[in-house]
Amino acid sequence: MKKKILIVDDSFMMRTIIRDIVSVDPDLDVVAEAKNGVEALEVIKHYDPDVILLDIEMPEMDGLECYKRFRLFSKARVVVISSVAQVGSPQSQEAQRLGAYAIIAKPSGAMSLDLADKKGHEITQCVRKAAGLSAF
Repeated sequence: MKKKILIVDDSFMMRTIIRDIVSVDPDLDVVAEAKNGVEALEVIKHYDPDVILLDIEMPEMDGLECYKRFRLFSKARVVVISSVAQVGSPQSQEAQRLGAYAIIAKPSGAMSLDLADKKGHEITQCVRKAAGLSAF
């Protein structure tokens, strides 16, 4: 059975790039996308994803506030993919404190058009592991 993946990022372009990365894996199914934390909370309730790929900087409700809220009703594992999630940053530390499975920094800022080239394999492997699947 395929693992259900939710992508949360305010950028349509970044959601598309991340979806393209994840969709290559036959064991993963991107069931939904959300453009901010408010939208993500509703989508999480509806789809009950196994793994959430979560940006931090978003309008209306940022990723960390969203994470604090959905932890109350979802067991989904979280992989943070964000430009502000550099090693040791306050946002990265907070995501770790909340229980993020992994934190992957976008390589070229908020609009990392090179994400697939620079981090695609890392993202796929990380999502597989977070979903309880073996790496390949």
